[in-house]
Amino acid sequence: MTHSTTPSQEAQDIVAQADTGARNPFGIAGKILWVVPLCWSLFQLWYASPLPFIFNFAILNDTEARSIHLAFAIFLAFTAYPAMKRSPRDRIPVVDWVLALVGSLSAAYIYLFYTQLAGRSGAPTSFDIVAAVTGMVLLLEATRRALGPPLMVVAAVFLLYTFGGPHMPDVIAHKGASLNKAMSHLWLTTEGVFGIALGVSTSFVFLFVLFGAMLERAGAGAYFIKVAFSLLGHMRGGPAKAAVVASGLSGLVSGSSIANVVTTGTFTIPLMKRVGFPGTKAGAVEVAASTNGQLTPPIMGAAAFLMVEYVGISYVEVIKAALLPALISYIALIYIVHLEACKAGMQGLPRRHTPTKLQSLTSFVGTILGLCVISAAVYYGIGWTKDVFGAAATPIVTVALLLSYIGLVRVSSRYQEHAEMDPELTEIPDVGPTVKSGLHFLLPIVVLVWCLTVERFSPGLSAFWASVFMIFVLLTQRPLMDLFNKQNNTFAAFKLGVHDLLEALVSGARNMIGIGVATAAAGIVVGVVTLTGIGLVMTDFVEFISGGNIIMMLLFTAIISLILGMGLPTTANYIVVSTLMAPVIVTLGAAHGLIIPLIAVHLFVFYFGILADDTPPVGLAAFAAAAIAKSDPIRTGIQGFTYDIRTAILPFMFIFNTQLLMMGIDSWWHLLLTVLSAITAMLLFSAATQGWWFTKNKWWETIALLLLTFTFFRPGFWWDQIYPAKIEVPASEISQVVQQMPVGQTLEMRVAGENIEGKFIAKTVRLPFDDHAVSAEDRISSMGLMLSRNDDNVIVDMVEFGSPAEASGIDFDWQIKHIIQKAERPMKEWVFLPALILVILMGLNQKRRISRQSIAT
Repeated sequence: MTHSTTPSQEAQDIVAQADTGARNPFGIAGKILWVVPLCWSLFQLWYASPLPFIFNFAILNDTEARSIHLAFAIFLAFTAYPAMKRSPRDRIPVVDWVLALVGSLSAAYIYLFYTQLAGRSGAPTSFDIVAAVTGMVLLLEATRRALGPPLMVVAAVFLLYTFGGPHMPDVIAHKGASLNKAMSHLWLTTEGVFGIALGVSTSFVFLFVLFGAMLERAGAGAYFIKVAFSLLGHMRGGPAKAAVVASGLSGLVSGSSIANVVTTGTFTIPLMKRVGFPGTKAGAVEVAASTNGQLTPPIMGAAAFLMVEYVGISYVEVIKAALLPALISYIALIYIVHLEACKAGMQGLPRRHTPTKLQSLTSFVGTILGLCVISAAVYYGIGWTKDVFGAAATPIVTVALLLSYIGLVRVSSRYQEHAEMDPELTEIPDVGPTVKSGLHFLLPIVVLVWCLTVERFSPGLSAFWASVFMIFVLLTQRPLMDLFNKQNNTFAAFKLGVHDLLEALVSGARNMIGIGVATAAAGIVVGVVTLTGIGLVMTDFVEFISGGNIIMMLLFTAIISLILGMGLPTTANYIVVSTLMAPVIVTLGAAHGLIIPLIAVHLFVFYFGILADDTPPVGLAAFAAAAIAKSDPIRTGIQGFTYDIRTAILPFMFIFNTQLLMMGIDSWWHLLLTVLSAITAMLLFSAATQGWWFTKNKWWETIALLLLTFTFFRPGFWWDQIYPAKIEVPASEISQVVQQMPVGQTLEMRVAGENIEGKFIAKTVRLPFDDHAVSAEDRISSMGLMLSRNDDNVIVDMVEFGSPAEASGIDFDWQIKHIIQKAERPMKEWVFLPALILVILMGLNQKRRISRQSIAT
């Protein structure tokens, strides 16, 4: 690194190398590297839109679209990313042009020869295999260039495992696969490279990344940062608190924690240092905040869409499950920043104008109430129009949206001097004018959320309509502001809007190169798992290592996720670890009487994959933050990880207490109690790990705070010691139990028997029944079971194909050991009462200590 490189430029270089490609050539090569991403974005918008079906032109099925998507990604990986660090950045060597063209043609092979390949499925020609092998080798090289060696090495190891099966140790050996079979499976079908992961990248992820790029280009990113500073900058350690909120808002639509660090960190890190944060801690706060942005719905670093496919639940259910953990994680990080500021005696930045308490309250509350009124009007107003106007509701709503947009742009145009970002900010901007300077940026997010949650459109179609609205915003916001401010320069403003739109389309596509290649490379791992059956072997392997202990098994999975995540991007890491480990956790949990919802397991894996972004020695987010903060990257990463310990305990908690994922909550007060107890637990944990609450903790206070954290997160643990949570009912009473079950409830029971391989298995299962079934026999039949009784033993005579019983792994001739029912007992939340009294007593004790210290001084 030369001395002339500024920290901000160095951080931008890290993003370029990691996210968008480090090359920026001149001349024809530069134009091609601008036009190809533009074409990729236009292709994705066309594919997601209803237009192909309206015009009956260029209608593509999923497989063809995936093929074209990967062709673009591979072409750009070879042209935008240099082969080596010393390779030229200002031009593209001939060999890279050749590799880019051959690689993209290999990826497009399925699209180009789709009909012929469908006609000879399972019987590939020699040319098919040559194309597949070429494509596979070049995909691995494209992965190395765009993402570094780790993912390429992981994919290559799995490929070697495919061919070397018979020569492996007995515990992981398999019969092996020929070159023809392996390449056909991994490249010419949708089981491997062109599988679900690449499909999600094609259908959903691209449009959300594009939407985020357009929001950023329009100025929404800077607006979110400024608003966060106006609201929080005057508090103790205010810039750090504002950085947390700003990074959270950026993370909502960003697919990269590294880009998030640089976008917000360039502005926030110097301000944190100015109020007293050391460079290491300033960088670490930004890293922790940006990393957690990937945990926050609706995007979650693209993993939300993968979970929809892998878990088999709706997108809204994924968002619901991920919301509370993300929320309490952010609240805790703000609190950690507050504790750091208290420990160091820091102050916030001064306000530009010191408002009276009444002005401050009315400005803040007025803004919040205004947003709530707009949101309520949109939500209930559109619902009302749908009931009254029927099919005419959509055009009416569209007109109302456009009028709202014009009105908000008019408001924003009066406050444009407050929208400018000043990197040398010395005082906090006024809340009211700052919030009003970009209110129209909220409308595209309203459109997105409305399409997802109310219209229940697919994520891809929702992102398409939100992107269409963003295109409209980019083209019109400058001319409208020019018009409202009477600057008489409307045509020049429109040209700038067109330029912004084109640049956003290009940067959105370049941001997708790594994700497109990563999902394809991760598909190799998924394909090898289905081809070799290693997934079944992993269960025995993990059970052997963990000794059947659930906590040890979860620790082992967390460590694997962290190690892989150090070199793999979020998406690829999630695909690899969830493919290998998620079924293992569910299977072993059931074997030990713990039924773990699949979404909980997938979120567990995902959380630890995300935490690898700031884990030394490879955490790229930490390197980017350290470059801006002028601090040591390893120390910044370690400090960031200590802040993120609060996030690391969450997955262990929601595995055992699924209420944290909004599951099993039956009323509003129950929801409120769950949210408040989770926030309390996380704040207490933050105080314990920081060694400071109202004052410095004594050792026994830290231990007490950790115990109280556990109590608020998992009250059932203590309650189960007093009142057993479940009772076992003899299997012979299954008919009576099923008959009395309310509609919507599942039957939980312990079953045992031999599987096809002759291995004895015992596990706990939950089976739903048909809501329309009335009699006990009909309900049992709807579960897919045909039972017989032998004395007091209940035996499974037959399992219906495709039924819940078959999906849960029950086989014929198995025995139902007993039925498991919830015990009648007081609610476990009564544990919170003594815990809360202890918290209050500890707080009073610390306050008393502070009083004594102040009297003594």
